[in-house]
Amino acid sequence: MANDKGCVFHRGFAVLVCAAASLFVPVSAAPPHRVVSTFLCTDEYVYRLLPRTAIAALSYEAVDRHPVVSTIADVAVGVPTIHPSTEAVTALKPDLVVMYAGTNPRLHQNLKRLGVAVLDVPWANSLADIRAIIVMLGDRLGVPDKARALLAEMDAKIAAAKASAPHPPVSAILFEPQGYAAVQGVTEEVLRLSGIVNSAPVLTRTGQLPVEAVIAAAPELLILGGEEKSGSARAYAILHHPAFKALEGRTYMVFATLTPLMCPGPWSVDSAKPLAALASRARRSHSRP
Repeated sequence: MANDKGCVFHRGFAVLVCAAASLFVPVSAAPPHRVVSTFLCTDEYVYRLLPRTAIAALSYEAVDRHPVVSTIADVAVGVPTIHPSTEAVTALKPDLVVMYAGTNPRLHQNLKRLGVAVLDVPWANSLADIRAIIVMLGDRLGVPDKARALLAEMDAKIAAAKASAPHPPVSAILFEPQGYAAVQGVTEEVLRLSGIVNSAPVLTRTGQLPVEAVIAAAPELLILGGEEKSGSARAYAILHHPAFKALEGRTYMVFATLTPLMCPGPWSVDSAKPLAALASRARRSHSRP
């Protein structure tokens, strides 16, 4: 479904498709010192690459706890946050505003008209895209060393996940609130390096999957996206559907919160090793007599 910021958003793990922008941006002579980020996924990059003294503000989503959608919700406490608007952003007198390409077009137009420097970050559809974005941001923000360190950390986590991943891969379905089960892009790549292959059958146009289809597929592993105690919310009720009892003894079922997959970035691979552990557990459960 389309949101009011010009993006298409499905409630599956990080399936947000925005208009992409070129990675080839001019490098400023002097690094910015008052950076504002206006979107959750750019918040995550800016916080990891810049010292707090260079961050004028992040979006409110960076530290929001209702619900928690950010991997920096705990550590970014104390960093100024805003609900992005032309007034809120310009009041901070930024020397660079980092935006996700295709989001908040009115704000983007207003900032350009006012002569405020804007850096559009494209959506990453692969780990290779993430690497290119890290390098680009390292150059543009004047922190190439931090960017290289972020890449090295990402590679180490990928290697650790691959080393612990089961072979052959485990068949799995990621089943989220309201029955969303769409998996693609970075999420699918993270699953593969974790020793998991998505076995969801053909989805509906909205990316939802009926409970009956999950039961018929009977994957080795069924990951229910969220905390088990959150079942009182209407959107989560489907995760507690009594029909799932039919999978007992055939499918290893587990609740898991995979916040790092909400936005594609180097932090996305933080889910890889835990996913590999779940896959190994599922495989062991099927090998028991």
